[in-house]
Amino acid sequence: MEAYDIVVLGGGSGSQVATAAAERGLEAAVVEPGPLGGACITRGCVPSKALIHRADVVEAVRGAEAFGIDAGVHGVDYDGITDAIHDTVYAKADNQTSSMREAANVTLCRGEGRFVDDRTIAVDPDDGSGTAEITGETVVIAVGGRPMVPPIDGLEGVGYLTSDDALFLDERPDELVIVGGGYIGAELGYFFGALGADISLVGRSERLVPREDEAVSTAVTESLADYCDVYTGYEAAEVEPADERQSGEGIVVTAEPSDDGNDGGETVELAADDLLLATGRRPNTDTLALEETGVETDDKGYVETDNRLETAVDGIWVLGDVIGQQPYKHAADYEAQVVMRNVLDDASRTVDYEAMPHAIFTEPRVASVGQTEGDLADAGREYEVATVPYDAAPLGLILEAGDGFVKALAGPDGEILGCHIVGPQAATLLHEVVVAMDGGGTVDDVAGPVHVHPALNEVVYAAFDELSSRAYSTAPDWRDVGDG
Repeated sequence: MEAYDIVVLGGGSGSQVATAAAERGLEAAVVEPGPLGGACITRGCVPSKALIHRADVVEAVRGAEAFGIDAGVHGVDYDGITDAIHDTVYAKADNQTSSMREAANVTLCRGEGRFVDDRTIAVDPDDGSGTAEITGETVVIAVGGRPMVPPIDGLEGVGYLTSDDALFLDERPDELVIVGGGYIGAELGYFFGALGADISLVGRSERLVPREDEAVSTAVTESLADYCDVYTGYEAAEVEPADERQSGEGIVVTAEPSDDGNDGGETVELAADDLLLATGRRPNTDTLALEETGVETDDKGYVETDNRLETAVDGIWVLGDVIGQQPYKHAADYEAQVVMRNVLDDASRTVDYEAMPHAIFTEPRVASVGQTEGDLADAGREYEVATVPYDAAPLGLILEAGDGFVKALAGPDGEILGCHIVGPQAATLLHEVVVAMDGGGTVDDVAGPVHVHPALNEVVYAAFDELSSRAYSTAPDWRDVGDG
């Protein structure tokens, strides 16, 4: 039995804890059956955004006429696109594997890991060579998650895609039903719709991406209607092969009104070539035999931790999607930093998600940080709001992005409570707000610095300037031109 100072279960963000420990001279092991880098590199955010970039290019060409340019899309090499993206992301995963194997003090254990007790891990190697056991003085659980498959009647009798499967298809589906109105379903709906597929998008809530600020989710729902037939307030109740109805190959999804905002709607039947399930992700904790330990989970399988990310068992720490707090790669990296400080420096650092941003890569783009207006209203908290359209800034007007906006939320004392951006470069524009929030800043910390002119960040400037108590304003406002 090999003994290590630290064992990390999962080769995504958690592997950074192992390499940091190794640089301190500690002996570390990483247990991972799949490609290194986690879901983000090979099955999530990187390949999906690479696909979405191609959709953006197609949309830019189609929209060229609005800028006086005669252009057209004459074909899409779909197989070539997915092959190129696949090769790129898996090359990155392979390079990370090579780097880890060459690093001192780090052992890569290829296989599934499961607990024997609080400190002992049984590894079932993927080469079939027989189970081996290793021990760790410290153990980090970072095994991530996988697509959730909802309980839909008849699902076991049809083929279907998950969000993992949808990234590397050889051919674009002609007709596709997407079940799931969250950010994964919305992004894939935009991608496939922009590339010409006929999409039916089914979401339980009255709006897509319902966890976003209402103004944001409304904007996304309206924009996706340009790419998909959107069925909000519906849930997939049944699916069956289309040939059972003598209507050819494919599937038929029966969608019924949900309990979330479709009062009085009628049942609809949606026929397509393929079915894509984008109904969220579930933690991989069911693979770990946690019942052999004192680690506690909630009823959904997420690991329970204190605010330092340590479990109920001393020396067992957690990060990433198995926590269930913030299902983003950048959040997992942040949590990895917290675990590193606490494990390697005994820093007793606690997590703080107040300034944790996220983005949705639909058209238009979305980026958010902090609380929504609904959150503040539900909490009975006093706040002020300013919403400024993109065409307040001259570059927003030039880009004809007048349907985009920046919504800033602040307390009476100027504390930044949240910011929500819809429009081009939203994820990039958000970051000056994130930096201000992370440093405990106020609206004046965003409105005060000089902003480049003409640049889209002037929209952020203008929104926060409206909330500022400064006596004088030089924020641009080109809305009078845009309205004309």
